[in-house]
Amino acid sequence: MRSFGVEEEMLLVDPGSGATVALAEVVTGGAEGGPEAELQRQQVETDTVPCTTLDELAGQLRARRRAAADAAGRENCQVVALATSPLAVYPSTMPKERYLRMAKEYALTAQEQLTCGCHVHVRVESDDEGVAVLDRIRPWLAVLLGMTANSPFWQGHDSGYASYRQQVWGRWPSAGPAELFGTPKTYHETVQAMIDSGVLLDEGMIYFDARLSRHYPTVEIRIADVCTVADDAVLLAALVRALVETAAREWRAGDPPPPVRTELLRMASWRASRSGLEGELVHPVTLRPVPAREAVRALLDHVTPALTDLGDRQAAFDLTARLLDRGDGASRQRLTYDRTGDLAAVVRAAVEQTLRG
Repeated sequence: MRSFGVEEEMLLVDPGSGATVALAEVVTGGAEGGPEAELQRQQVETDTVPCTTLDELAGQLRARRRAAADAAGRENCQVVALATSPLAVYPSTMPKERYLRMAKEYALTAQEQLTCGCHVHVRVESDDEGVAVLDRIRPWLAVLLGMTANSPFWQGHDSGYASYRQQVWGRWPSAGPAELFGTPKTYHETVQAMIDSGVLLDEGMIYFDARLSRHYPTVEIRIADVCTVADDAVLLAALVRALVETAAREWRAGDPPPPVRTELLRMASWRASRSGLEGELVHPVTLRPVPAREAVRALLDHVTPALTDLGDRQAAFDLTARLLDRGDGASRQRLTYDRTGDLAAVVRAAVEQTLRG
């Protein structure tokens, strides 16, 4: 049974206005299970321990969200799982040496970078297995972005995108899909060459959509927006673990990875960022536009054997049905705004959903 875990980035907001507040230094007090600091003072990150079942993971996610909310509440603010703030933001960098270096080196790209993602770690047995997985999951990642799209607003305006976070995050020089690696040697040599170029500060800035973790024996899938509804994060983790297991089985069976060019993967990610679940997505196999539900169905079909063997099939199918019924986070944010005409109301609704799950 492959263990897995989730990291969630969340915004700190004022309970009245819904505006982001720069209180990460005091909210992140270092208590066990509490939130940790991130690049900007207006955000925090939580992470689960490694889990083996969806029930365990769901419990961990909700416990971490409650702990973060409690820590924020002691400082008269709130946490909210939104991938960008609907209201105008004025980010301020955490006063740590590495973050301050990033702010200086990458200028406006770093200074504007107040976005929140959801990262899923899945255990692998070796770098050989990990790289084989990275090579084989590439075409499926954009569907995960479409399912989690949760950032339609940027600086107080509707961006026209379902995941504008993806557009902002893509400004980093190392972000996005990667080429086929083939071997751990090629992967690590590529990473080292990127660092040696002088463009990146360190290995922590390898921002591929999926990468080998620096600290754990895992692959880390980083393409998703943070999900307001906890069940959507649980679904994301279930699908990611099943994707990893499916890819590992293909590798062991000697099946080669799909030779999809990186340019097409970028097109698929852009499409998912623009449309979410409301329009078309690029089909992971045919690479042609299809209704979003058809792309989601293709993903489910692809990983059903792994979901079944992991004991997650029914839960994943039920959670997918609920997501498709309620819509992605971007569409729910827009519905709230259409009903109220108030971006602060969008934040308040999301705060409630963040804790309710």
